[in-house]
Amino acid sequence: MVKFTKKGLLKEPIEHIDITNIDVKRLVGAYSRMSFSARDLARAADIYNKMLSDEKCSVWLTIAGSTSAAGCMQAYADMVKNNMVDVVVATGASIVDMDFFEALGFKHYKGTTSISDSILRSLYIDRIYDTFIDERQLQKCDRVIKKIADGLERRPYSSREFIREMGYYLTKHAKKKGSLVQTAFERNVPIFCPAFSDSSAGFGLVLHQWQNLNYNVSIDSVKDFLELTTIKLKSRNSGLLMIGGGVPKNFAQDTVVAAEVLGYNVPAHKYAVQITVADVRDGACSSSTLKEAVSWGKVRTIYEQMVYAEASMALPILAAYVYQAGYWRKRNRREFTKLLDK
Repeated sequence: MVKFTKKGLLKEPIEHIDITNIDVKRLVGAYSRMSFSARDLARAADIYNKMLSDEKCSVWLTIAGSTSAAGCMQAYADMVKNNMVDVVVATGASIVDMDFFEALGFKHYKGTTSISDSILRSLYIDRIYDTFIDERQLQKCDRVIKKIADGLERRPYSSREFIREMGYYLTKHAKKKGSLVQTAFERNVPIFCPAFSDSSAGFGLVLHQWQNLNYNVSIDSVKDFLELTTIKLKSRNSGLLMIGGGVPKNFAQDTVVAAEVLGYNVPAHKYAVQITVADVRDGACSSSTLKEAVSWGKVRTIYEQMVYAEASMALPILAAYVYQAGYWRKRNRREFTKLLDK
């Protein structure tokens, strides 16, 4: 019988792909002359370039799923660093358990699906498909979140405000520089996690509130919604690049409806690209098509593209192609954090 050890299983770290050092121009060009998902991805790249070349358009990146742990973490940071993204809406896990976690000096490891999860539990190893994480290290991440909360003024914060404090913390304590959280802080790009507590942040904040029952930091998700809607009101024209679906996708789309509820007539999101493997037949938000969102007044269909592909393969190709196209070089930085911090 094979004897598994924690050290033996956590020995080969995930390496994050560098979109600034991959030449995919000819590949995507060839995709544009093909069919099926290849041509869909090429059209998505064309739409993303349109977003960046449109002077009136703000670009919103939404992230659901575990692509950051799978090796796309640096891609997202590079997209923010190089002015390819103006707003990020993500799951708490993508931001805290993956990006912030690695910024603290911890890692994700290449694993396998062919091992007993009971064995992994006995070793305190968490599994994301074929990726492993040290649960003890995640708990250290939880406690850093608590430490940040303990040092803040006791009041409700939007997740965007709290993540900004996390970015500030990393400027002083990061073991790995250039994370998405730190880069967004330094570039004044707001990050929203509408389900922030569904992550390591939740555990850290629960511990903080448990020890400060009557006077504590809390997260106001409605404030998140108002802040993101404020960005939509300010920028009016906008483009969505959606990795997966779920809460981040719907949260970003809903700002159009929220603006209408507030009495403002803003245009639906002008551009929309979604990369997903979700089956449209189940009717869930993750798989609802962009055309369906038209009925809600959330997006237009002139420049929209669904790409049915696994995002850890498709996103690096898309982002590398658009990086090399270089439209981001001529864009003005929006720095929406400054708008929200007034």
